[in-house]
Amino acid sequence: MQASEVPHAVSAAMSIASSRGLTADDAIVLHNSNKLTLRLLPCDVLARVAPAAHQVAQFEIELAQRLAASGCPVAALEPRVEPRVHERDGFVVTLWTHYEPVTPQEVSPADYAHALQRLHVGMREVDVPTPRFTDRVERAQQLVANRDQTPALADADRELLGSTLRSLRRVIDERGGAEQLLHGEPHPGNVLTTKNGLVFIDLETCCRGPVEFDLAHAPEEVGEHYPGVDQDMLRACRLLVLAMITAWRWDRGDQLPNGRRLGTEWLGQIRAALHRNGLETHG
Repeated sequence: MQASEVPHAVSAAMSIASSRGLTADDAIVLHNSNKLTLRLLPCDVLARVAPAAHQVAQFEIELAQRLAASGCPVAALEPRVEPRVHERDGFVVTLWTHYEPVTPQEVSPADYAHALQRLHVGMREVDVPTPRFTDRVERAQQLVANRDQTPALADADRELLGSTLRSLRRVIDERGGAEQLLHGEPHPGNVLTTKNGLVFIDLETCCRGPVEFDLAHAPEEVGEHYPGVDQDMLRACRLLVLAMITAWRWDRGDQLPNGRRLGTEWLGQIRAALHRNGLETHG
């Protein structure tokens, strides 16, 4: 979210919380990317705020409720208010339980894998229309192909990313295998350590695909503790995900701190991985 929008987004969240009987005299910004995450005090509620065009919030609320009812390790909605999307001044706001971090905050790979497996088991029981993971790959491909959106991306790097995304998408498709509902981005930033164990947040990225696509977002050691993993598929998914997040970093609208530096670093990692595996990046 642009810095100029933040004060208005904070005001909208505090106003909505107050109108629902929650005392919100202060707000702490916890995270700002495509949406703003706030801790409202003293009611101690987590508010997620996005421009009103982001109507995926309704999907996220409904999915969170269904997964929680199935015993999945997902963050809970704020129980003191009606579970719905609130809209004010051009922003949509959802209210969630705030989890106080517990120590130690470092998550063991085995615990991470177990929690992700539990999430996947529950997701197999939920039938909701979601995009396939390849839709997100295609968005990355379109970004790389659009010079106006990625003006700082050098020609050689543009060719590297485009061909890597294209070839790995084909490799994963041709390998086949079971597909199911996935979190979409269960990286460490979307995992909270709570007194009741690990919980996953940010369900708006859900998609369908092989479980290896989700595992590709987690630290490498996690894949060693997840049963029944196709290691070749996982390697391909890891490189595919690396190419996707590298593409996002070259978007001229990217707001991730140090994003361009990371984009350059990840391009080097992609080249090294392709060389290590003897893969060509043409065609």
